[in-house]
Amino acid sequence: MKILLTGGRGMVGRNILEHPLAVGLDIHSPSRNELDLRDKNSVRRYIEALEPDLIIHAAGRVGGIKANMNFPYEFLLENLEVGTNVIASAFDVGVPRFLNLASSCIYPKDVDGALTEDMILGGVLEPTNEGYALAKITALRLCEFISTRSNSIKYKTLIPCNLYGPYDKFDLTSAHLIPAIIAKIHAANLNGESTVEIWGDGSARREFMYVEDLATAVLQAALDYELTPSIINIGLGYDHTVLDYYCAVADAVKWNGDFTFDTSKPAGMRQKLLNVERQTAWGFRPSHSLQMGIRKTYDFYKRTNKQ
Repeated sequence: MKILLTGGRGMVGRNILEHPLAVGLDIHSPSRNELDLRDKNSVRRYIEALEPDLIIHAAGRVGGIKANMNFPYEFLLENLEVGTNVIASAFDVGVPRFLNLASSCIYPKDVDGALTEDMILGGVLEPTNEGYALAKITALRLCEFISTRSNSIKYKTLIPCNLYGPYDKFDLTSAHLIPAIIAKIHAANLNGESTVEIWGDGSARREFMYVEDLATAVLQAALDYELTPSIINIGLGYDHTVLDYYCAVADAVKWNGDFTFDTSKPAGMRQKLLNVERQTAWGFRPSHSLQMGIRKTYDFYKRTNKQ
């Protein structure tokens, strides 16, 4: 099986390429210098020449709450361009299989209980990441529309919960929650600081999965494509408070300070938890606990951080 993987230099892409299940697969993952996904003509020519059996679309502009709030235009436009170019080109060329990676931010905000796949477009989006979410919803719908056109072409979407792990962004201007916490508490420990600030009151709940577990799910879907649902949540099925994540990182770093809370800052959705019944029936379960995942992520950060 010949596979085109977009976003191979990102966190998800690199964990897919380094996963044991990827051994023996013919995976092609061009860099941005080799293929600019914003250029539709270049994308089509590349796909025509490669003739992949499957495309895994993991590319996109990603960032934490601060980056999404500061650059909604850029997050919407770039992810919309990249998603529509890759999906439309794949369909035009006749690629039979396509795994699109979406995001749990496509779900409506402030839903009571776990988010099921039929809730998409069922309510107002969270404003702090609306641009990114709109682009991801468009890509999902394109895959659905394409799949109704032909019995031989079925494009599918995996909707992961929040992710963290090796190759994440630890820059505080663009980082998601857990890598930002790691960078903040690591710096506090190095500098002898006794407090670390948390945006909000720490009670917002989030579901974060170690990225290697998503890579397992993606490759399982690639290898067992026919039995993979057309739209499926990939997550833990349980969550933790933001304060829990800070405490778990503090334990891994061995920092014994205190936390302060800035309730004037945005904290995003009060809860974002995926329903994983479809995932469980499919036969997938993540293998990393929070403590194990944070420890491995912090080890990666220490190896690659220049401080």
